[in-house]
Amino acid sequence: MRDPREAPIGVFDSGVGGLTVILELLRQMPHESFIYYADTAHVPYGPRDPQELRRFASSISEFLVDKGCKLVIIACNTSTSLAYEELAARFLPPFIGVIEPGVDKALEMTKNLKIGVIATIATINSGAYQHMLRRKNPAIEVSAASCPLFVPLVEKGQIEGDEVYETAVAYLEPLKNKGIDSLVLGCTHYPFLLPVIIKALGPSIAVIDPARETVSRAKEKLKGLSLLKETGKPSYQYYASGDPESFRRIGSIFLGEDIGEVRGVKLD
Repeated sequence: MRDPREAPIGVFDSGVGGLTVILELLRQMPHESFIYYADTAHVPYGPRDPQELRRFASSISEFLVDKGCKLVIIACNTSTSLAYEELAARFLPPFIGVIEPGVDKALEMTKNLKIGVIATIATINSGAYQHMLRRKNPAIEVSAASCPLFVPLVEKGQIEGDEVYETAVAYLEPLKNKGIDSLVLGCTHYPFLLPVIIKALGPSIAVIDPARETVSRAKEKLKGLSLLKETGKPSYQYYASGDPESFRRIGSIFLGEDIGEVRGVKLD
């Protein structure tokens, strides 16, 4: 009988953004195998209808569960905000979302109780970050902004230069003017823009990348279930609903090594 610890971790996102979670997974759990699904045929998620996005999340989750994943990380803030509770209730393996870890870290970091959140249109409109921050601390003042151009820039591999910087300044200046002392990157694509975001914000504002906290929670969950794999060689599988070669090229740049074969699988 196969050791259940050998089962892979499932990770999914609308595109390359979830690779920020993969980078943390490789650092924190180097012996774990994983299956990554990028829904590049439908990226960007932000402007899409919420019901459509819930359907995408459900199909991808079913795919990963059918592949035998022992835990699934929703490496997408939009999908977490719209579908986490439904997915966690429906499927047997545990699901980990990216919103609560980012919220908890922001509450830990803030000194003046003024927190900024940047995310996709769908995540901001869902109110997931705003509601959770205020629920955990009613004194928090939340300033939220959608950044619809960020995801397309990252998906093209365009993460520096004048256009990116000017776009960042346009999105972030209003939040700076509201006196925030910490900013949550409410989309897993955004950490790839971190140098530009920090330059636009200035050094006095703490920037929170939820990927690290999310993977830490996943690790603790696996430990608690006696499913953490701490020895042996891992295996990695990548799937994309859009152009596999495009994802392989950009993904290899972001991970700093050739990710190998990317299989094209488009789900209903």
